[in-house]
Amino acid sequence: MYYPEEIIEEVRERNDIVDVISGYVKLQKKGSNYFGLCPFHNEKSPSFSVSPQKQMYYCFGCGAGGNAITFVMEYESFTFPEALKLLADRAGVNLPETEYTGEERVKADRRSAFLEMNKLAANYFYYQLCQPHGKIGYDYFMKRELTKETIRRFGLGYANKTSDDLYRYLKSKGYSDEFLKESGLVTIEERGTYDKFWNRVMFPIMDINNRVVGFGGRVLGEGEPKYLNSPETLVFDKSRNLYGLNYARASRQKCLLLCEGYMDVIALHQAGFSNGVASLGTALTTQHAVLLKRYTEQVVLTYDSDGAGIKAALRAIPILREVGIAAKVLDLKPYKDPDEFIKNKGPEAFQERIDKARNSFLFEIDVLKRDFQLEDPEQKTRFYNAAARKLLEFGEALERDNYIQAVAREQMIPYEDLRRLVNRLGSMPKETIRRQQTERGETGKKKEKDDGNRRAQRLLLTWLIERQELFEKLAGKIGPEDFVEPLYRQVADLVFAGHNKGEVNPAEILNHFINDEEQYKEVAGLFHARLEESLGNEEQKKALSDIVYRVRKNHLDYAGRNAADIGQMQRILKEQAALRRYPIEID
Repeated sequence: MYYPEEIIEEVRERNDIVDVISGYVKLQKKGSNYFGLCPFHNEKSPSFSVSPQKQMYYCFGCGAGGNAITFVMEYESFTFPEALKLLADRAGVNLPETEYTGEERVKADRRSAFLEMNKLAANYFYYQLCQPHGKIGYDYFMKRELTKETIRRFGLGYANKTSDDLYRYLKSKGYSDEFLKESGLVTIEERGTYDKFWNRVMFPIMDINNRVVGFGGRVLGEGEPKYLNSPETLVFDKSRNLYGLNYARASRQKCLLLCEGYMDVIALHQAGFSNGVASLGTALTTQHAVLLKRYTEQVVLTYDSDGAGIKAALRAIPILREVGIAAKVLDLKPYKDPDEFIKNKGPEAFQERIDKARNSFLFEIDVLKRDFQLEDPEQKTRFYNAAARKLLEFGEALERDNYIQAVAREQMIPYEDLRRLVNRLGSMPKETIRRQQTERGETGKKKEKDDGNRRAQRLLLTWLIERQELFEKLAGKIGPEDFVEPLYRQVADLVFAGHNKGEVNPAEILNHFINDEEQYKEVAGLFHARLEESLGNEEQKKALSDIVYRVRKNHLDYAGRNAADIGQMQRILKEQAALRRYPIEID
């Protein structure tokens, strides 16, 4: 689908990037930029930067970067037209009526066909459940005390013991082997064709628009795996979907209940807790958390009370905290899961447990405490130090102090002593922290060092984008032709052209590279190289002079190696000699 460049630019200009990204990521202003935890990789310290001046974002951790349009594309897994339409609707911009390109039409038709086929499969599984041979599945749901209404509402079903039952049914509806194989519902190999799901009770997985995007199946009797989910397809991404969210998002409850599995969600909904959701056979991801953030500010973790459930809660808490969701942890003991608790104690008792759910950070401290023998003074001291280090996770002083008070009160630690310990650990040299992180295996792989000349070109471009006054000072001393790296030369042409017009627009420049992912990331990185805050001292002026000198010298060296004739070589030699005698200086 084609849209004129001026329309694309209007959509981008009318969607402030800070406002757009704030809908997905909790941002905090630091200096002229905003920072938050990157939604594209898991991290504990914010390295995700959003610049209102440049109208761009960049992650110093994973290298993700771009403008408002590309953020939506990356985060929502949207095509360019889909992202543009979302932002256009958001800003009240009317997009012109255009036709799909052939490729876009094919992809859209294929998505629709997948969704239609999944709907047929879901209906077929439900039909099988209601047949005499489906009694084994029906009895399973009855044993779990589900009502007929609940079974119907969630579209629960049964995959027959015949291993190619669904395949033959869908073939009768006209679907090709290639399409069925791609759907994830059927396995086609040389040795035969068989259904992905058989001899299982079935749980259709629906997106927030109530469309069937995948399936989960629980084996009946012996067999592995116990639970089996659809593979990822064109319409199903398990890291971006939550079971039950299609119903829970309409709940009037102030929080969402996060469970471990299908049956917990269904049991909660049947008991009147319409705010229950669960991740799909995987640990909670940042994408899940951001999805939850759209519908709630608070989540109560209702994971199993066993060791695995506690570990899952400990993994989920920081992820939820990263996106700005307040998390609490439900105490289910002496019962294993929400389903078992409700069956034994009833909905009212379960609501009481929700009301008394434990603050997630204090829960983490409770679990941390279990690793120490507090009767031993040395062990007790180590626990205090571990708790103090954990308190340093709070970046805001007021919030940190509130938790220091809470931990001190609950753990019988003198407040002032704990506060001083936290402050002392917080003032440790960064080198010490990095060493400790290395010892704990927390640091990532070192990135390959840039070539010096490439780095100089990149830094100079960044200076020129950041400082209009530098362009004026460097007029006649450096030009686009001095950037010998092909990609940097393209960017330099656009930057210099922008300066000549009186405005450099990084977000607009980035649009020129949107069709090449590698170039796009590289250019986004150019605009976010780390710089000193100002040119207010001689050291910084000298640093810039050195960079300009290096870029200019590198260009002359490159030109000398590629001189076309003697005359050109002689001119280059003169310029090289002049550069050595009169190095470039910044006034």
